[in-house]
Amino acid sequence: MLNFEYTATDSNTGKKIKADIQAESESAASKLLVKQGLSPLEIKLKGEGGSFSFKDHIRTKDRILFSRQLATLINAGLPLTQSLRTVSDQTQSKGLRVIINRIIADVEGGRALADALAEHPSVFNTVYVSLVAAGEVSGTLDEALERIAVQQEKDAEIVSKVRGALVYPAIVLFVIIAVIIFMLTTVLPQVELLYDDLNQSLPFITAVMLSMSSFITTFWWLIILGLVAGVFFGKKYIKTDSGRSAVDSLKMNLPVFGKLFMKMYMARFSRTGATLMATGVPMLEMLRITADSVNNVHIRAATLKAAEKVKGGVALSEAMKGDENFLPLVYQMINIGEQSGAIDTMMSKAADFYENELDNEVKTISTTIEPILMVVLALVAALMVGAILMPVYGLVGNSVAL
Repeated sequence: MLNFEYTATDSNTGKKIKADIQAESESAASKLLVKQGLSPLEIKLKGEGGSFSFKDHIRTKDRILFSRQLATLINAGLPLTQSLRTVSDQTQSKGLRVIINRIIADVEGGRALADALAEHPSVFNTVYVSLVAAGEVSGTLDEALERIAVQQEKDAEIVSKVRGALVYPAIVLFVIIAVIIFMLTTVLPQVELLYDDLNQSLPFITAVMLSMSSFITTFWWLIILGLVAGVFFGKKYIKTDSGRSAVDSLKMNLPVFGKLFMKMYMARFSRTGATLMATGVPMLEMLRITADSVNNVHIRAATLKAAEKVKGGVALSEAMKGDENFLPLVYQMINIGEQSGAIDTMMSKAADFYENELDNEVKTISTTIEPILMVVLALVAALMVGAILMPVYGLVGNSVAL
């Protein structure tokens, strides 16, 4: 049972009433209110303790489990609504349970499963809905759901690998910055006090460092304000077309990490395309959906451009050939698939190749970036130690001379 909050008018008195009610769906809640002599004006779902955002509560893991469980139950011969109810009872995600119950209500009302899923785009994206629709039309819904689960697992694995490759250098850089700030604000000022007591002039490098230290300690609030403003306006800019284009272009052309992102995009493109084609989605529709799933505006534009050429009668491999937004192996494998009549199989092989390449790329980045970061850390340490020890050695030298 779900919790709803409603606003209704009492048919006898005409007064507005706001309260809560439990029912299996919005339509069931509406029927209960009518039976009570109320005319419902608005009915909203509530979570335990108040309203909540479905998007924030549903993880990829929950969605994969939902797909696999539903595929298994349908394959076992259970009716769709009964399968959905069983999955709803078994899921531990409160948000997903609410959505599944909404889907059950829609399906019982005569809607196709794909249409019911499409009502929740933040949970079930275009790829998911299209695969389910193709599975319903072809009578292979269980197979479509199993393919969806595999595709989601592969995509989540790819994202996890890329994030893992970025975490280590980010942590090291954070430590370097923290060490620099600590040395500038605590150690160097002590050296300045020592020189002031002896009426000595500081070495140039130490004076520069102390100027930085003075700025940080005096205007720390301005630095924090600048960082907050930078993050705020940076996020605003990224949401614009030009900002998204600039960020996606940067990802593709970054030193060291550019190859990693490109292989991730190609693996995602190939895996999504293979899954859609294997389920029976037409090629033009496959290209349209895949263009959105890659999550890069440049590859999206290149994919849609290729789709226009395919619409005009050009082979897909030929339409993609020579475009710098696609790595050569992708259209080479598609070309083999076009000749053998198994484009989905060859795209799947391309996806497997790039997923394996991602593993190698992550290892390469780890071995490449580590010595670079160590050199940076050593240079920073040498600079800080020099700024501290040079004055000390200078004072010792002056004492000996005297």
